[in-house]
Amino acid sequence: MKIAVDAMGGDHAPEVVVKGVQAARDQWPDLEFMLFGDLAKVKPLITDETRIELIQSDSVILNEDEPVKAVRQKKDSSMVMAAQAVKNGEAEALFSLGNTGALLATGIFVIGRIKGIERPALMPTLPTVNPGHVVNLLDAGANAESKASYLEQWAIMGTIYARDIRNITNPRVALLNNGTEFDKGDPLHKEVYQRLEANEAINFVGNIEANSLLLDQADVIVSDGFTGNAVLKATEGMSSLLLKQIKQALLNNGLGVKLGAAMIKPALGDIKNRFSTSGNGGAVLLGVKAPVIKTHGGSHEDAIISTIGQIREMLAKKTIHQVIDYLKENPIK
Repeated sequence: MKIAVDAMGGDHAPEVVVKGVQAARDQWPDLEFMLFGDLAKVKPLITDETRIELIQSDSVILNEDEPVKAVRQKKDSSMVMAAQAVKNGEAEALFSLGNTGALLATGIFVIGRIKGIERPALMPTLPTVNPGHVVNLLDAGANAESKASYLEQWAIMGTIYARDIRNITNPRVALLNNGTEFDKGDPLHKEVYQRLEANEAINFVGNIEANSLLLDQADVIVSDGFTGNAVLKATEGMSSLLLKQIKQALLNNGLGVKLGAAMIKPALGDIKNRFSTSGNGGAVLLGVKAPVIKTHGGSHEDAIISTIGQIREMLAKKTIHQVIDYLKENPIK
């Protein structure tokens, strides 16, 4: 299995990308990598080129670049060249820590949509109150506007992913809404509710509100892209803020509190690790013809290894092919 990697994407590229790729290569002998980047910077970081192919790219898509314009104009960039390798069949998946909007555009315009999927969706994996349990949210921002058919398609893809990658026999699917009652929401969400309830391939458990997002009440939560992105950013922001506030309170309230903080430090570390970007893998662009996965730009080696393991699972279990096969037999319009 071969993965095309944008070695220049992210806050700590290429050092952290190369380090993570080499560690993943050593952990999984069935993986090969194509690294696209500035070889003057990348090659000195490589300690062992076993199962790693290096390809020169002459430009980089930056975070401040306008996504679609950058993809069209920077065809010699590490991200676009990696995507082109997937399109050409030289690699089976695309991995990047770079500009999220550009990666979405690259996945859609270079690799291409699955037939029967009107709009791909961005799907991160989030922790829940129960250790070891996570939830997938889609769409988390790939689409500013949505139709009911989009959300039904995303529910199917989320179900297949949760079943194959998370090994859940019958994943619970919920609809993010402004109330739990069946008749809540605007016309779009009311129609989506009826569609999900009527689709026998989906284990629909009803509406879910944003305050229950991480309460382990569903395995997959579908949302229109605008709302999903807003809820995701609010959740991430609040988690980060609370951890910082707890740390400041423990360190700035006298010796007794500091001694208590030392005693509970391991427990706080466990909470921090559960809400970090390292353990839960990357965000998947579901709906394109190959796995396209994005990890947070500030990620370090552990997050890269975790995400590469996620990609490996998707390739081994042919998750994208299962979506393609399902939609051939059961088109959703």
